[in-house]
Amino acid sequence: MSTEAETVAQTHPFQAEVAELLRLMVHSVYSETDIFLRELVSNASDACDRVRYEAIAKPELIADGGALAIRIKPDAEAGTLTVHDTGVGMDRQELIDNLGTVARSGTRAFIERLTEAKDSAGLIGQFGVGFYSAFMVADRIEVTSRRAGAAEAWVWTSSGGAGFEIAPASDAQGARVPRGTEIVLHLKPDAKRYLEPHEIERIVHTYSDHIQFPIELMGDKGEPRQINAASALWQRSKSELKPEDYTQAYRSIAGTFDEPAMTLHYRAEGRQSYAVLLFAPSTPPFDLLDPGRKGHVKLYVRRVFITDDAELLPAYLRFVRGVVDSEDLPLNISREMLQNNPQVAQIRKALTGRVVTELEQLAAKEASGGDDAKPYGKIWEAFGPVLKEGIYEDFERRAQLLGLARFTTTTGSGRSLKQYVADLKTNQTEIYYLVGDSIERLKSNPKLEAARARGIEVLLLTDPVDAFWSATPLDFDGKPLKSLSQGEVDFSLVPLAGQEKKPDNAEAATFDDATIVATVKLALGERVSDVRASQRLTESAACLVAGGKGPDRELERLLARHNRSPGTKPILELNMRHILVKALARAKKDERETDIADLAALLLEEAQILDGEVPENAAAFTARLNRLITRGLSAT
Repeated sequence: MSTEAETVAQTHPFQAEVAELLRLMVHSVYSETDIFLRELVSNASDACDRVRYEAIAKPELIADGGALAIRIKPDAEAGTLTVHDTGVGMDRQELIDNLGTVARSGTRAFIERLTEAKDSAGLIGQFGVGFYSAFMVADRIEVTSRRAGAAEAWVWTSSGGAGFEIAPASDAQGARVPRGTEIVLHLKPDAKRYLEPHEIERIVHTYSDHIQFPIELMGDKGEPRQINAASALWQRSKSELKPEDYTQAYRSIAGTFDEPAMTLHYRAEGRQSYAVLLFAPSTPPFDLLDPGRKGHVKLYVRRVFITDDAELLPAYLRFVRGVVDSEDLPLNISREMLQNNPQVAQIRKALTGRVVTELEQLAAKEASGGDDAKPYGKIWEAFGPVLKEGIYEDFERRAQLLGLARFTTTTGSGRSLKQYVADLKTNQTEIYYLVGDSIERLKSNPKLEAARARGIEVLLLTDPVDAFWSATPLDFDGKPLKSLSQGEVDFSLVPLAGQEKKPDNAEAATFDDATIVATVKLALGERVSDVRASQRLTESAACLVAGGKGPDRELERLLARHNRSPGTKPILELNMRHILVKALARAKKDERETDIADLAALLLEEAQILDGEVPENAAAFTARLNRLITRGLSAT
């Protein structure tokens, strides 16, 4: 029963983010204004999909209101363009919620990007705020809507200012909308071209031709004429389709304007029958790194839309867009059933395998060079960090995903593990890597020195996910992956790349490595877990590494940053040939305890700085450094 307040017109303010969004749309300077019609038609199609799905359980919802369709009516005399659908419609509260607020956390980020972006059309589609794009061409919008099965219809009106008005529909307005939604745009003077039938047809053919429901253009005498193909493109044979058909379908499904880097279209037959049309974008969508890691593959059953939240692909393939249309699943399948349905599990497994195989084929073309090499390079550049999540999560396909991975190394970029293994040095039995937060810092890391001296290639890993997947025991082509910042390394069997610089042994008899190591360990106490002679260093005095068990240094830092690990004490490795280490040995011989303490602490703090860390006590570090410099200057 309606309250008295609901029977009269009421004014409501827009949510703050919507008001800002409308300000950008109303004062838009973007040239791609065609997208408003694409977005309104897409919303109308979604509404038809929803009522068709709800009618599975309640057939009476579509008993009245006519066939499911979308109608576009230009009125040159009134200066209005009307988009009418016979979909699910909205009640009063839904009009307020759907058109007065934007209930998604990415709205602020969208507004910031829209303010700066050149590709506003792509952003509008990706962020799902397409209705408001109509204010680019209209100075006033009236929305009349009746929820399927409801007695009342409601009218939402706004001029794109601070708020909107909600009122009960008049008898005449309600009669026009027995079910669904009617949107009337009062076009701005510079947008009157959208009243031309040929302009409307052009936009529909470009963006919405594959929409499953008929899109009808109303003529001057009120006669409807269908202007789209209205067929499920994924159900058509590949031989019937052209590249531009796939591009149009991709842009409509993904709500973006880039080109698909990969298109996968096939029909599975056998124990189950389903059609598949999937795309990999060439640019990353805005929500790629959202914590929810939500997928974007829509599930249909016999051309009826079911859900876009069926998780038909694992999270590491969430960048894939598209449609799966099953002939065998029940139409009334619920979300709970989707999670546990064995048929869905089979589809999920087969689909994942097919996508990974398609990526492998693209990667193989990359190795051959030429134009065919470009698509995989685009995919890896845009989605490499996400694909690497699968190395950590998907044990079954771990070897395949390692093969797909591309790395920046000490010898180049875009390197595959297959290329790495082909270029192994004599007697090299492991694949070496180093994890950090930037390529520049990793290239100057002292842990690379011994590997560089022998020409050994090292993978330089800088994505946050690298610290996680590399922590699992991995191998490729029988060669284990080994971190240069964890455990012990031994390059002694690998020949030096050039002439070996002979060590200065003039003081070799005077200094004993074990004595120096024990002295430094005693001086540092609990600040380190151990001290040992290094096989990694050739130029630097010291470095910090993790033990052979437990997390790598970079993973430990990440976990500590998020309070998920108390952190363990590092191991300090010393370059026994370095002048600072020799100076410490002389101080030990001469029993200069103050110098021993200062030099041992300096070795640790230098290693911390080279690892991107700050010394625990900056004031003590500065005082210590000043004392050592002063003593050195006094001795000259």
